[in-house]
Amino acid sequence: MGAFGNLIPLVVLFLVVAGMGWVGYQVYLYSNELAERGVRKMEKKNVVFTKDGAKVGVKEVRTEDYADRTQKAFVKTWNAAQEKAYVLPILCTGRIGRA
Repeated sequence: MGAFGNLIPLVVLFLVVAGMGWVGYQVYLYSNELAERGVRKMEKKNVVFTKDGAKVGVKEVRTEDYADRTQKAFVKTWNAAQEKAYVLPILCTGRIGRA
């Protein structure tokens, strides 16, 4: 019994070290999974991480859509400039609607 009694603390030590190693490995696996999930989420937003740093992509806009938006903004600005009844409140001299 004396020889086996001396081995019990060694077995307990190995079990504790194995348990800590298993917990460390699980943390390692989870952190890699979390990093991969973050990379996938950022790639959906057109951000790619490389060794040189992060590269941000630009969403492709068709020429026709760009022209439509530009023309719409231009027409709105033109129409707003043509309205004669509009007066800035700061420029109003007490008369409503006239400068």
